[in-house]
Amino acid sequence: MSDVSLTLETGILHALIGPNGAGKSTLINLLAGELPPSDGRILLDETDVTAWPEWRRARVGIGRTFQRTNVMGGMTVLENVRLAAQVHATRLIRSASRDTGLIETARAALRRVGLDDAEAEIAATLSHGRLRQLEIAIALAGQPKVLLLDEPLAGMGAEESAPLAELLRALARDHAVLLVEHDMDVVFAVADLMTVMVDGRVLEHGTLADIRASAAVRDAYLGHSVSA
Repeated sequence: MSDVSLTLETGILHALIGPNGAGKSTLINLLAGELPPSDGRILLDETDVTAWPEWRRARVGIGRTFQRTNVMGGMTVLENVRLAAQVHATRLIRSASRDTGLIETARAALRRVGLDDAEAEIAATLSHGRLRQLEIAIALAGQPKVLLLDEPLAGMGAEESAPLAELLRALARDHAVLLVEHDMDVVFAVADLMTVMVDGRVLEHGTLADIRASAAVRDAYLGHSVSA
């Protein structure tokens, strides 16, 4: 990866697209702290977090989801999100399952993603789409400023992806959102800005109109059928 630069802002849903192997998930891992950068800087507001480990970045406001479902299948929906809230808490909590603050934080996250009716269900029994909603709720339990969403609609049909696309738009009102996604119909429906990567480099960056009009993007990724 080389010469990749982007700015995420609250209220803006920034889509990151490109073919397999372009470096999209690698970039998310660098921003989240899972991988150390060999060069450059990562700033959260005005704070340089480049050398910070993943857990510390999460504590100060960087939340993420993963390509593969990453939940505790044997626990209830509420327990999954409450545990995430506990991990992000800045104080040690004894008898955390009884802590009203953590439970309310978890329930607020579940309401935000539309899973408040499923808090007692075992996570492993959820549909694929609802598991993706649960993953986002887990990320929200840390009360992040930035959300890094790595293919949240992967494996979904149109019936499941439509409500999740609406959720992504709603989340962007209060968070800076970076969305990696291969469903171009969804991307062009929800994104405000877009960065296109190919071979570890930024090929194009701009508004949806800019991306649609780019011959380089059409040739490298989108195909001529997406042109304006």
